[in-house]
Amino acid sequence: MKLIELYVQEVTRRLPERQREDIGLELRSTIEDMLPDDHQEEDVKAVLSELGHPAKLASGYMDKPMHLIGPRYFDVYVSLLKLIIPIVMIISFCAVTFVGIFSYNGEGELLPVLLGMIGEGVWNSLSAGIQTFFWITLTFAIVERSDTSNKTNPITANWKEWSPEDLKDVIYIPKEKAITKVELFGSLIWTVIWVAGYFNANKLLGIYEKGEEGLKLVTPLFNQSLLLSFWPLVILVVLLELGLVAYKWKLGQWTMKLAVANGVVHVVSFAVFILVFSNLAVFNPAFFTYFQELFGFTHQLNLVFWVAVLIFLFSSITDIYQGVKKAKR
Repeated sequence: MKLIELYVQEVTRRLPERQREDIGLELRSTIEDMLPDDHQEEDVKAVLSELGHPAKLASGYMDKPMHLIGPRYFDVYVSLLKLIIPIVMIISFCAVTFVGIFSYNGEGELLPVLLGMIGEGVWNSLSAGIQTFFWITLTFAIVERSDTSNKTNPITANWKEWSPEDLKDVIYIPKEKAITKVELFGSLIWTVIWVAGYFNANKLLGIYEKGEEGLKLVTPLFNQSLLLSFWPLVILVVLLELGLVAYKWKLGQWTMKLAVANGVVHVVSFAVFILVFSNLAVFNPAFFTYFQELFGFTHQLNLVFWVAVLIFLFSSITDIYQGVKKAKR
């Protein structure tokens, strides 16, 4: 049964996502119909051998044939695309957004500034991904069409005929444990948002008043100079979060090791949060004086701190629990 699931996975992962579930069900049904009632592992291997290489079978389900890159090179081509493009896109996104964060001069309203940073990062990330896709595709197309000899090509030197035994080296990833690209990209965007808020807190967070030129920040929430004195700890958290994203991308699924790593990152982040914001001097007293005069509140600093701690703690515990739950499935 495991060989069948691995084979179906190897076929459907090469198909458009909207077709995977239906074709997966159809393929399982076909395999089961081809097997005898009391089948053994050898019977399964015989059926899978008859169906052939997963890449070749997948191409039969495609709406359009794959003529640009032939079957001899196609698996290597797809593997390189999956390896290189995400790395290029992540590096491009981080580089553009972090440059935007550190070069921000305080002009403009909070929401448009954040959306602009993220939008520019996404656009440059997509541009880098498209360019990488183009050059890799062009390279493989040229190599395939220029290789007219019978000599072994270095790109496909390890290419061999497929057999069901190859499935034993494939890692099966259940749908409920899989880590999606949306999840990874969402983590990156969240990191960019809070880093932007930290390094530009005195320009983004505080009391705004409407003037002739629109909303303008008049009373910042934080004492920026003291807040920035904790930057080594903040950079440590950023590196841990980026490392966690890279680890998730490498594994592609939740495991107990990943769940533990996720828990460690949350614990370190929570400890840094407590260390930074338990020093109430990082807050601007004028910000709370404004609300005290407006609403008559007192002891706002302690109240805000403990509410923030509870929210941070609840979100961290929830995320850690979800990670462990997915890893155990």
